[in-house]
Amino acid sequence: MRPEGAARLAWLLLLAAAAAGHGGVQPLSRIAIHRARVALDASAAVRASPELLGTKGEDTAWVNVDFITPHPSDDDWIGVFSPSNFNASTCPGSHGSGPGPVICSAPIKYQFANYSSDFGKSGKGALKFQLINQRQDFSFALFTGGLSNPKLIAVSNAIAFANPKSPVYPRLAQGKSWNEMTVSWTSGYDINEAYPFVEWGIKWSPAVRTAAGTVTFDRDSICGEPARSVGWRDPGFIHTAFLTDLWPNKEYYYKIGHMLPDGNVVWGKLSSFKAPPYPGQKSLQRVVILGDMGKAERDGSNEYANYQPGSLNTTDTLIKDLDNIDIVFHIGDISYANGYISQWDQFTQQVEEITSRVPYMIASGNHERDWPNSGSYFNGTDSGGECGVLAETMYYTPTENRANYWYSTDYGMFRFCVADSEHDWREGTEQYKLIENCLATVDRKKQPWLIFIAHRVLGYSSGYFYGRDGSFAEPMSRQSLQKLWQKYRVDLAFYGHVHNYERTCPVYEEQCMSSEKFHYSGTMNGTIHVVVGGGGSHLSNFTIQVPAWSVYREMDYGFVKLTAFNYSSLLYEYKRSSDGEVYDSFTLHREYRDVLACVKDSCPPTLKST
Repeated sequence: MRPEGAARLAWLLLLAAAAAGHGGVQPLSRIAIHRARVALDASAAVRASPELLGTKGEDTAWVNVDFITPHPSDDDWIGVFSPSNFNASTCPGSHGSGPGPVICSAPIKYQFANYSSDFGKSGKGALKFQLINQRQDFSFALFTGGLSNPKLIAVSNAIAFANPKSPVYPRLAQGKSWNEMTVSWTSGYDINEAYPFVEWGIKWSPAVRTAAGTVTFDRDSICGEPARSVGWRDPGFIHTAFLTDLWPNKEYYYKIGHMLPDGNVVWGKLSSFKAPPYPGQKSLQRVVILGDMGKAERDGSNEYANYQPGSLNTTDTLIKDLDNIDIVFHIGDISYANGYISQWDQFTQQVEEITSRVPYMIASGNHERDWPNSGSYFNGTDSGGECGVLAETMYYTPTENRANYWYSTDYGMFRFCVADSEHDWREGTEQYKLIENCLATVDRKKQPWLIFIAHRVLGYSSGYFYGRDGSFAEPMSRQSLQKLWQKYRVDLAFYGHVHNYERTCPVYEEQCMSSEKFHYSGTMNGTIHVVVGGGGSHLSNFTIQVPAWSVYREMDYGFVKLTAFNYSSLLYEYKRSSDGEVYDSFTLHREYRDVLACVKDSCPPTLKST
């Protein structure tokens, strides 16, 4: 175990206490960068190498950082800053009559100096950092005084990627029609510098080029702190292209690129995807659903709080099985940037191997959207001032209004109705009407598998903070929505927010409608509700008592995989992120007549014979 100073141990205990609640604390928020002082010491030094990264087009690189200080302490730490010039001259606006901060931007990541062995004795250390291409150069700063009272004593040389503006981190998503795929990515190129496009096509056929739109945002586009202050970092430019008229289930190859004014092209990586099946198409279809994953650092940075302990396991396990996954739903609490904008780049790079190959559909969570007086249904501050802007800009979803994250999407035999739990869902609202329209318009003969998704638990959870007041869900959620689930025979409802795994029986009005647990067949007279919030963030406790409707629950990291074989057979599997093995499963078998059958509070009218 790495050595820890007394101050660092205190922070660990504080964060452990926070983690026992719901979410944990963003590690970068523990750095009081606004209180930093500059006290450069001629006897201290930091050196980073190599100075030029990505010379072969790579968008990640390992950097060696060597440092020395005459007075080593357990509280010394190395911060990664980008741009490399991070002094007060970069602070926005005036500081009024006071001197203002000497540093106004938090680092992208950091490590304690004593992660290097023998640092405490010799004052010399060496660390490795993994950097990703984030459009600006980098420098490394040595601080003493811990995170709460940082004092800058040395700054390294600047290092940079060969082309900081390169297009990076492609992200696929389904469009508004079944035969449309969208490709989004990030670059440093404004539209007046280069023309963004996607070159794509079927193997052995001529490729075509489709132009991409370009958007960005500034400080005025977001809502509050720290996103508008120490968490701010220029997001670059986000580009999205729409690839249309796809052949169902056909494999397409694509490359993102930017054409410069002289006609040369800066290319991204070559990748491929399989076009979605036609709605109702009977083929093997495999869906992964998870929530609350967040990001983690492969170099060990930011880990004094073990902020997202399962995130990399989940990511890597999905990558290993990617040939057997067709589409992924990440149902809220995406990056846990919490207003530290640089962390969105970190997240998009972490999941790039997934998002560049299969559609990655997201839902809005409290850590993306919630901010007081911003139109959020909940008046919390979990987004760190982002108020939805980062999520809706970085990732495409087929919504009618990107600020309202509810939508429907079809994938072969599946219909997904994705709600936005951070906006009002109650009866009579715009969202309620669109949820009902999504549920009501599906042809169950061709799309038998009807799935409801939301971030917060609108159905059932025996997670501790829901169970302690006896609601076992968000207030007024079941009362508003259970009639819709029952009327339209929703098979499965998925939620995140609670950081564990739980599956219910087919349930309606808090009563199990079946005593079966592992093999369901015939008429489904209730909806199975699933909490799948163990994507990577701190785990949450359950209530001591197990409710009668709770079939299986586990406090571990994992995700759910659904496999539809045909119109009548579905396999459900819960897999742990640690090993990819199945720990809970059931089969669902039924015919179309079972969907039409009369059940409680959902019985088609019939005429009496005379």
